[in-house]
Amino acid sequence: MATRTTAHGATGDDEVAEAAGTALRHRHGHAGKGAGEAANGGASPEDASVEQVFADKAVPSWREQLTVRALVVSALLAVMFSVIVMKLNLTTGIIPSLNVSAGLLGFFFVRLWTNAFERMGLVGHPFPRQENTVIQTCVVSAYGIAFSGGFGSYLFGMSDTIAKQATEANDPWNIKEPHLGWMIGFLFLVSFIGIFALVPMRKIMIVDYKLTYPSGTATAYLINGFHTPEGAKLAKKQVKILGRYFMVSFFWGFFQWFFSGGDDCGFKNFPTLGLEAYKNRFYFDFSPTYIGVGMICPHIVNVSVMLGGIISWGIMWPLIGKKKGSWYPASLPESSLHGLQAYRVFISIALILGDGLYNFVKVLIRTIAGFISMVHKNSKAMLPVSDNGSPTAEAMSFDDERRTELFLKDQIPMAVAYGGYAVVASISIGTLPQIFPQLKWYYILVAYVVAPVLAFCNAYGSGLTDWSLASTYGKLAIFVFGAWAGLANGGVLVGLAACGVMMSIVSTASDLMQDFKTGYLTLASPKSMFISQVIGTSMGCVISPCVFWLFYKAFSDIGISGSEYPAPYAIVYRNMAILGVDGFNTLPENCLTLCYIFFAAAIVINLIRDLTPHKFSRFIPLPMAMAIPFYIGSYFAIDMFLGSFILFVWEKMNKAKADAYGPAVASGLICGDGIWTLPQSILALAKVNPPICMKFLTRGDNVKVDKFLGG
Repeated sequence: MATRTTAHGATGDDEVAEAAGTALRHRHGHAGKGAGEAANGGASPEDASVEQVFADKAVPSWREQLTVRALVVSALLAVMFSVIVMKLNLTTGIIPSLNVSAGLLGFFFVRLWTNAFERMGLVGHPFPRQENTVIQTCVVSAYGIAFSGGFGSYLFGMSDTIAKQATEANDPWNIKEPHLGWMIGFLFLVSFIGIFALVPMRKIMIVDYKLTYPSGTATAYLINGFHTPEGAKLAKKQVKILGRYFMVSFFWGFFQWFFSGGDDCGFKNFPTLGLEAYKNRFYFDFSPTYIGVGMICPHIVNVSVMLGGIISWGIMWPLIGKKKGSWYPASLPESSLHGLQAYRVFISIALILGDGLYNFVKVLIRTIAGFISMVHKNSKAMLPVSDNGSPTAEAMSFDDERRTELFLKDQIPMAVAYGGYAVVASISIGTLPQIFPQLKWYYILVAYVVAPVLAFCNAYGSGLTDWSLASTYGKLAIFVFGAWAGLANGGVLVGLAACGVMMSIVSTASDLMQDFKTGYLTLASPKSMFISQVIGTSMGCVISPCVFWLFYKAFSDIGISGSEYPAPYAIVYRNMAILGVDGFNTLPENCLTLCYIFFAAAIVINLIRDLTPHKFSRFIPLPMAMAIPFYIGSYFAIDMFLGSFILFVWEKMNKAKADAYGPAVASGLICGDGIWTLPQSILALAKVNPPICMKFLTRGDNVKVDKFLGG
């Protein structure tokens, strides 16, 4: 959940995922450390046998785990969460983990389904944890496409709307307008490769090397807990609280709509800190979504975002603004990427790239070292040989023995994995150039040759650290393939399309391994997990483009800086592609120097975080999270900080309740405000406008308006 933790940040796009050290955009959880603590704390396998609790319950076959009700519930939740993630994509790009909400609501809706059948006198099927795991996997796979599909980053960055705001490459050869048909086709071509790429490695990673996959492990313990008597009672209370705050958030969005009948109108433009602060994008915009996001994200993420807003909009941009006429032409509008906007965008990019490069190298080193250590350890530990000639491991616990037995029972044929990869890759190589003529077939062939290796690195690193660096691999593809093609040959579009291909492969492969870990710990069949991932991905390839198309048609200013849906990472990704093919020739004076400084600062800050003891490093900000407000402003940072403050006070007052119900409150706030977007979009398409414009003026402007109206 670019900067996936998400946002593209952490986005999202991507960057947010990286932004929070994967706290914002992880497929199954929060920051790696937190997820690991959740997985290993309290009810760890060392403390008690989880499987003995479920020993009297038969494990359903893989076909019985894939029920009609599971797929129906998954489809409904996929639409709901795709709308929420799309809104987050197009506003700030910060995507929190919604897996708790997905698991909780999946549990609730199936229980509702079962109770309804029983009241009608029909015998309903029991609801096992394996079916809950299938729903979880399907839903998260589906709404994951709303993030990895690039609707707030590389894909929308191809559009004319974003191209007009960039420095150059505004010619038709480097632009592709969004259209429902080609977007669905593109996603179907690139989203399944990663699913097939690492299926043959599942036993090695999950059973032999016992990789942790902290987020997948935490999700498994969440689902296991739901299906105990105590867990079911807690889940019911959590659902009630989630529903309560869902309604509050939904009707608050409905109420706000009435006052937004014009540009810069409504509560979202309330100058809570004064008009001068409002001009520098410091204000509280009454957004339940980002209050909820702040409650889910770790405190250091929220503090880092707030600090980044203060440094940029509170200090740097006002100072650079005074250099107008010296550093850049005074005649340029503020939105020009040859003026002040260039400093905002490219310094943000420098922070993102510095943080991404550091973490890429760090995770790569840890991956290589961990892999060598694991091979060495296993070669020594597996010397004894059983009667059938296979190596035997040390004595396993009851839980491990039970899980391994069932995990290896339903094998996915290697022919399916290898054949599926070859078939989908062949179709993509032949078809993608029809969608993007600039993207030559040999570019795609090279990408698919190296993709399995990169997918393995990302999945293995994620298993060790819980950090998915999918967006970093995507950015590398932007520079490599964009430079290979060159500006004159549509290099900008090639770089963005290649980013989508690479990011989808490595992200999906890592996500699949997380799902296999969850299935391993809940005794869900690998076959049912694989099929549910395929079904969920198929759902996402249709639902996400349709949801984006709804936004695109309903809101005419989508992608415009300063609008309700600015899609900030779209301009960031497009300018990365331009840098890849053209260099730094168009940057205004001193912009490149500042970029170098912030690039180095991101590396130094990360280095200090890793070298200092945890009791000090936990107070050091995250560069990726700091970069997010550099471009779009600090208004959402104030919302997130407030959410973090609410949770902090709640934890001080009653930590047990805060831990139990905090995610439910946050999820309700996010879901209610996100779902309100659907009726809001329908009203916009129907040309039904809000009746009132609530706007704020200075005293002097108000006097002028009164005189004008009186005259």
